[in-house]
Amino acid sequence: MRRPVVLLALLAAAFVLPSRDVAAQQAAQPQSLNTDIHYDILDTQKKIIALARAMPEDKLDWRPGPGVRSVREVFLHLASDNYLIPIGLGAPAPAASGVTSDFNTAVAFEKRAVGKDQVVADLEASFAHVHQALGSTVTDANMGETIKMFGQDFTRRRASLLLVTHLHEHLGQLIAYARTNGVVPPWSR
Repeated sequence: MRRPVVLLALLAAAFVLPSRDVAAQQAAQPQSLNTDIHYDILDTQKKIIALARAMPEDKLDWRPGPGVRSVREVFLHLASDNYLIPIGLGAPAPAASGVTSDFNTAVAFEKRAVGKDQVVADLEASFAHVHQALGSTVTDANMGETIKMFGQDFTRRRASLLLVTHLHEHLGQLIAYARTNGVVPPWSR
């Protein structure tokens, strides 16, 4: 009789204790949209940089067809837009990047013929800029403010979400490029 009671108590503990951990984790989660955006960008950043490191140098010029960005160009496109989008929020890109509010400077940045190490360095520097730029230009209080970006009215919220969705769009593209070339994303192993 004692054995079933002990077993039942152990089973109950197995279900109750993990649910308490989940509740504690949920309570510790960020509580504002601005903070959530930063966490999401950080998570996406880790994946993009890990994928850049995992791609062999000889696969960086692979492209799925004529007129489509190569692997290298997609990575550099992300880095260039990590400079370009914050300009619209009022955070100029570092002069060394060469990216200004002129869209052609962003295109020139992504067309550069640089090696894998420079691609990774460009991504790391651009993400550092994104975090600094968002931290200094977007707050929960000013997310509803209207700004001009790409000749259109945007709210700071919409510009921040554009940055997030843009990163995710190209992360998906890069995952497909990697798998097509026999590279398994590091976080999937």
